[in-house]
Amino acid sequence: MTLQKPEIDRPDGPPPADLVITDLTVGNGAEAVPGNNVSVHYVGVSHSTGAQFDASYDRGAPLEFELGSGQVIPGWDRGVTGMKIGGRRKLVIPPHLAYGERGAGGVIKPNETLIFVVDLVDAS
Repeated sequence: MTLQKPEIDRPDGPPPADLVITDLTVGNGAEAVPGNNVSVHYVGVSHSTGAQFDASYDRGAPLEFELGSGQVIPGWDRGVTGMKIGGRRKLVIPPHLAYGERGAGGVIKPNETLIFVVDLVDAS
């Protein structure tokens, strides 16, 4: 399975107050459930600017984490749950489910809403 790095259009309008999950492609593999070790490729952009701040595609390796264990931001634990292998999902994550008032590492400003397109590569 060769995945293409997605392009994320700059959003219009105000950011949502809560997590927005949109299935772009529904996978046909196993479903990701809390406790699974998942492997995902993703692109992340800031809602306010549309600028990319991170992408696993640029590193050439997917991110691996235990779903539901708090290893990633809450918006990811909630947003990846229920995906099926081979699926692509867009997550619009408000600050309270992302990095909040602190931001992250100088690349994500405080109180930023984040947009990710996530491809589920594996779940076991």
